[in-house]
Amino acid sequence: MSENTYIDPGADTKEGFKISSESRAIAKEIIGNNTLEDRIKQRCAISVGDFIMADLMEFRNDPINAGLKALLNKALIITDIKMVHTGIRKKEHESEVVCALDYGSEISQKKGITRSSAGFIALKDRIEGSIVVIGNAPSALMTVCDIIDEGIKPALVIGSAVGFVNAKESKELLRTKDVPSISNRGTRGGTPPAVAALNEIITMYIERKN
Repeated sequence: MSENTYIDPGADTKEGFKISSESRAIAKEIIGNNTLEDRIKQRCAISVGDFIMADLMEFRNDPINAGLKALLNKALIITDIKMVHTGIRKKEHESEVVCALDYGSEISQKKGITRSSAGFIALKDRIEGSIVVIGNAPSALMTVCDIIDEGIKPALVIGSAVGFVNAKESKELLRTKDVPSISNRGTRGGTPPAVAALNEIITMYIERKN
């Protein structure tokens, strides 16, 4: 997008827009600004304050267009933790945003698995065609991959699990699945890039809608 048409719906004050615009200008210069994928890379790098994140991003099966189509279809958005749920922009689109932690407590206790994993199991019947955003829990991302293997396919999975236990492996596993996905290589990740990736797609959606 050109400077005069790009919008950041999260920057709703003069100072906020100035900071956002200056950050984006720096990111464009360092990363490039030739594709929609570049825009995701820019925003993810800004979110963690490190341009190495741009080099770590992986895109599979046309995920940006899949996300835009899902938003148009008012697809459910499912997050692994509350921080991701809080960070996702909820205005100017009609997708409901829910958090897996609000579901599956009995499953978690019965099976001795993480609450986020149990939540996705509890939400299994709602995952088809949804947007799944994992910004923390490798166990949840692995559970989502298992659900995909059962033939239930989200419209888009954003996987940015973080940490030293199964984070790298869960994202590698995601990239083998036949679903649109955005992820990053290695142990880095977390809520900021996961939220940034989806919010940038939401920004693109708003631009097209307007």
